[in-house]
Amino acid sequence: MPTFISDGLELAYTDTPPAAEVNGPPVILVHGFASSALVNWKQPGWVGLLSQSGRRVITLDNRGHGASAKPATPEAYATPRMAGDALRLLDDLGILQADVMGYSMGARISAFMALQAPGTVRRLVLGGLGIHLVEGVGLPMGIADAMEAARLDDLADPMQRMFRAFAERTGADRPALAACIRGSRQVLTPAQIASITCPVLVAVGTLDPVAGDAHALAKLFIRGQALDILGRDHNLAVGDKNFKAAVVEFLNSQLS
Repeated sequence: MPTFISDGLELAYTDTPPAAEVNGPPVILVHGFASSALVNWKQPGWVGLLSQSGRRVITLDNRGHGASAKPATPEAYATPRMAGDALRLLDDLGILQADVMGYSMGARISAFMALQAPGTVRRLVLGGLGIHLVEGVGLPMGIADAMEAARLDDLADPMQRMFRAFAERTGADRPALAACIRGSRQVLTPAQIASITCPVLVAVGTLDPVAGDAHALAKLFIRGQALDILGRDHNLAVGDKNFKAAVVEFLNSQLS
């Protein structure tokens, strides 16, 4: 993967050209906690789908994840700093405006991108994150403890076990993930959300206990709409075919 420098860190990214006639601006995809561009976006088919729809598709491995640098201090993972990474990548690639899609922690980062650089974000998709963008922070702090536990077998909580097992399967840097959980728990106020004027799609699985209500969040945006991803939990919603179809329709909409 190529790399770029952001905030003194070397971060990895991908840049996939459109495989069909160009249809709209580039789209940048921002992955969730303990995942990577490969696991969150390429393997579930998002990169191929959006490329085939005529989009240039940008992904990055967030700091602390994948092939990117992995600082071990919580302050390195403040959400505005992580949003700055994605915005800096777009700037380095000469992209003035893009559609932005994030999942879970990546959705939080994406919302901060829209707040920090409103002229850069044309349309915004927040997957796996509902009202917990405002009230609470989604993943519990105990996941940091799970990353630091001596063994998986020492953990009894199902969510702690799930994330620890996932980190072990992917060979993740567990100290970096613990720091990320502790440092990336910023929320937006209703007033800040109301200041985001681009169209926003908020999509959450109906069996997702992590994200919070999609409809409650969508109502806070001036141009927000909610999508229920039926019968899907936080993990399985990512690759849902109805979610994919709704996102393509939303991004391709020419409505002002």
